[in-house]
Amino acid sequence: METLETVAFRSGAALTVLDHLVSDPAQSVPVKLLANRLALTGATATSKLEGRLAREADIRDGFHLTPPGEARGPDGDLLAYWRDAAQVRVGGTGEIVDLIGPDLAEDLGGWLDAGQARSRTHGPLAGCVAVLRAVLDADDRAERVACLLSDITLALALKWDTILPVSALRLNKTALRDLAANEHGAELRVQASLLTSIENTILKARELSSRSQALEAIAPKLRAKGSALAVDLFLSEDAVTPSTMLSPLIQGTSIPMTDRAARRFCDRLVELGVARELTGRPSFRLYGIAP
Repeated sequence: METLETVAFRSGAALTVLDHLVSDPAQSVPVKLLANRLALTGATATSKLEGRLAREADIRDGFHLTPPGEARGPDGDLLAYWRDAAQVRVGGTGEIVDLIGPDLAEDLGGWLDAGQARSRTHGPLAGCVAVLRAVLDADDRAERVACLLSDITLALALKWDTILPVSALRLNKTALRDLAANEHGAELRVQASLLTSIENTILKARELSSRSQALEAIAPKLRAKGSALAVDLFLSEDAVTPSTMLSPLIQGTSIPMTDRAARRFCDRLVELGVARELTGRPSFRLYGIAP
């Protein structure tokens, strides 16, 4: 029978593995890509917690296919929230305040301090649960903020520079409501859900390590100008839009690429088995590293 003690023991082992994967460059885990992929999954889970039930594909489209300067809508904004969260400096209080809003900011320091104290005495997952409960006590509709501060608590406990959005992945509204109400067994259920998320993240990290190595291995075969920089983009972004992220300039660079060359580049990656088209559409396509 699962108990808080057995979950704490299992989580210690799982977190040791995950920490090794994301902290040791020799493991070849593309951490930014992992964080962005978790952001999409976390956005989908948060949509359910907030009662909207948006599909992953709609959330991804809402973010990546909205023209610059236009409103993304709630689905795109939710993914933007978690992508921004994954880029927050763990000690960057101002950046965190921007995400959680001024109404909850006053209690931020106290919540995180309490979470760290609980992590030291009872383990990181207990610290995450303490923060989840504290935020929901203040506002029972602040599910995304509660999950974000849980993720930050985990990152602080493990001394990570990067926040991985894992807390929301397996939680549901009932579990959070029971936790806020101090129902019997609620903490165990939430800790078990967090543990499952961490174990799934380990599998995802290992998979992305393998896929990124396969992509890097074929990179010398690519002859398009700027192909090395385009490959780097695939190793950091969960979804790549050829017409905006590769053309007219490769994102984050001054290297030009025509729209036609960008599409041919992406199709070549698919042919080589290291990328896939994500939408199944003939137009407005998105590409990502192969699963």
